[in-house]
Amino acid sequence: MSETSFSLEEYKIHPRTIIRNASPSDLYKEALTYEADATISSSGALIVSSYEKTGRSPKDKRIVEYPDIMEDVWWGDINIGMDEETFMIARGRAINYLNTCERVYVVDGFAGWDPKYRLKIRIVATRPYHALFMHNMLIRPSPEELDDYGDPDYVIFNAGRFPANPLTKHMTSRTSVELSFDRKEFVILGTEYAGEMKKGVFTIMNYIMPKQGVLINALFSKQRYRRICSFVFWFIWNWQNHTFN
Repeated sequence: MSETSFSLEEYKIHPRTIIRNASPSDLYKEALTYEADATISSSGALIVSSYEKTGRSPKDKRIVEYPDIMEDVWWGDINIGMDEETFMIARGRAINYLNTCERVYVVDGFAGWDPKYRLKIRIVATRPYHALFMHNMLIRPSPEELDDYGDPDYVIFNAGRFPANPLTKHMTSRTSVELSFDRKEFVILGTEYAGEMKKGVFTIMNYIMPKQGVLINALFSKQRYRRICSFVFWFIWNWQNHTFN
């Protein structure tokens, strides 16, 4: 499970143990061993806590402002800008925290079903449950694809156990979720809610794919896809036939 040949040196992260693309059973064992409140439900699900944050923190999300993206982002109360210097301060804080951890979990996967448009996403986290969550969310590479994975397109540094400094410019709380399209990095501080990673990946795809002429969606099952398509077709048919009052 631990990969002695795999390194996070390029990010200046040097934990004693790196656990990369572990199986769900191994991540269950890791959680039960290293997280005091982890347990298994009667149905077999892993039960953990995200502690203070039980949902996303959209007001604490920031996007680094670069000239190339300024006209393509709908800036406002949700897409809030920040400068690169402040991003690097937060990134350094996350890297420093990751370097205090004995065990770091890495998930290398793909976002996007079509190989022509998919992105290679790397998750670097400190909790087994975060790795398990993204193991489920991302498309998992085959052993051959993992061997040939190379450099990721985007990296998520999940240091959510460690708080942001609310006195830092652009930050209004101990939580900070930051995306740099230029560096292709996503930093999480001050929240252990796993959904921030999923939403981060969706944000990246939702920015990149329309620029490639591709419509992105967040449909997670064929059944849901069919129900939504049925509604869309019904809506279009009614609109074309002027049946709305």
